[in-house]
Amino acid sequence: MLTSLYVRHFAVVEEAEITFGPGLTVVSGETGAGKSLLVDALMLLAGSRADSGMVRAGSDRAELAAEFDLGDLPEARAWLQREELDDEGACQLRRVIRTEGSSRAWINGRPANASQLGELATLLVEIHGQHEHQALLSRAHQMTLLDAYAGHEDTLAQVRELASQWRELGARIRALSGGDDRDRRLELLRHEVGELEKWALPAADLAELETSHKRLANAGRLAEGASGVVELIDGDSEFALRRALGRAHAELTRLAALDERLNPLLELVDNAGIQLGEASDDLARYAQDVDLDPERFAQVDAHLTRLHELGRRHRLPPAELHDKLQAMREELAELEGAGEALEALAAKQARLQGEYATAAEQLSRQRLAAAERLGNEVSALMGELGMAGGVLRIELEAAASDEPDPQGRERCELLVSANPGQPPRPLRKVASGGELARISLAIEVATLGKDSVGTMVFDEVDTGIGGAVAEVVGQKLRALGATRQVLCVTHLPQVAAQGHAHLRVSKHSDEASTHTRIETLDAAGRRAELARMLGGVEITQATRAHAKQMLERAQAD
Repeated sequence: MLTSLYVRHFAVVEEAEITFGPGLTVVSGETGAGKSLLVDALMLLAGSRADSGMVRAGSDRAELAAEFDLGDLPEARAWLQREELDDEGACQLRRVIRTEGSSRAWINGRPANASQLGELATLLVEIHGQHEHQALLSRAHQMTLLDAYAGHEDTLAQVRELASQWRELGARIRALSGGDDRDRRLELLRHEVGELEKWALPAADLAELETSHKRLANAGRLAEGASGVVELIDGDSEFALRRALGRAHAELTRLAALDERLNPLLELVDNAGIQLGEASDDLARYAQDVDLDPERFAQVDAHLTRLHELGRRHRLPPAELHDKLQAMREELAELEGAGEALEALAAKQARLQGEYATAAEQLSRQRLAAAERLGNEVSALMGELGMAGGVLRIELEAAASDEPDPQGRERCELLVSANPGQPPRPLRKVASGGELARISLAIEVATLGKDSVGTMVFDEVDTGIGGAVAEVVGQKLRALGATRQVLCVTHLPQVAAQGHAHLRVSKHSDEASTHTRIETLDAAGRRAELARMLGGVEITQATRAHAKQMLERAQAD
């Protein structure tokens, strides 16, 4: 439920904060005062396209904010949690529009885009503006309305799931029975698998091959380098390490005879001599054993070269070619065993088609029954809303294809006859704007409680009617307000009298600027406003008495 709306520097409104309660809240005011600005503000907070013309003249930006109570809106709470925009059950939408046309939006203080605003708003508020009822002309929207009225969500979900599974199986069957494409794919897979089986290596084996390649490529340098180090350690030169260490050992032995504290150091020199000897022997053996095998190097080099070529072809690092081989083996096995696989898939698809047929038939029966009930209810309401003798019929016709369809086996068309004796024709071809508005209202009343949106907004849907019909429209809106929060912008006193609360929008001008004020009316204010709506320029005592009587009668119901 919408609890508050704040606007600042928006169109002709300098600043206003409005608090809303449950039930029907009506909004009235002189023509041109800006009654629809509240609806415009909500639409912008619902993600509508922003326009710099919405910023009040002389200001650099317009600010809009709305707060909602989510107590009875579990889907909205779940959406906020899923998007990580929840804030302990709060829901605040805020949007700033700048004079250059840019805008920014926030949900619970966190930045959001227009798409997110739109998704959340569909769970919070439903707006029936002077043009929004044009959605009734869409056949897809008509089917959505019928399904919402019927309340068969489980059956519809089952139909959609079975149709989706059937189509997925069909795609797999087409892939496996691809004719010439399949034969070409088989030939290519066999060739690629053969090459990868010959060359691809597991990660550990590839690492060992690369190490071997590096060693073989540098075998001559390794042997020569090892021999050179042996010469440095144990050569005939007086600068060889072991000769120099021997002289150091002899000198340290003489010194240790003079001071026994040098004995530990003498022991370290002894150990160094032993280690140098072992290193020299091992290096000599290494130099002799280095694998100088040009033929082996050529084999290893060719293997690595081929791996890199295959990596470029498959657009993979050589280390991932072994995994690619396994995937291609599985695909090859599946294609080679396509006969058995196709039989299994075809059997599964036939079973799914049977299950779909059962579910779709049940959905069709439910839709047919709901279409008759909804048509009768809306037809009766149309008579009450000034379309006496009018009939709305919901026709279900078979879909063009026999294949399982996620939407079921039929399509929906709303047919209307606005005058007695005239055959019903498609709504999109015969209904005027005023008729569409009243049919929209009739459908909302007929489907009362069938959706989870907490706030419904009607922007002058009572255009083109008056008298007793206007009073009925007000009564229907008040009935909606018994279970939903309803906001209605109206110019009819018969509708305004039915509100549980009443907002008046007024415009005031001076030489410098024009201001719009929005105020909540008390009982006296409501009587005065109804009298203005009834009496026009001159308000008489009789007009005031009529307004009082109208308000008392409406509020007594």
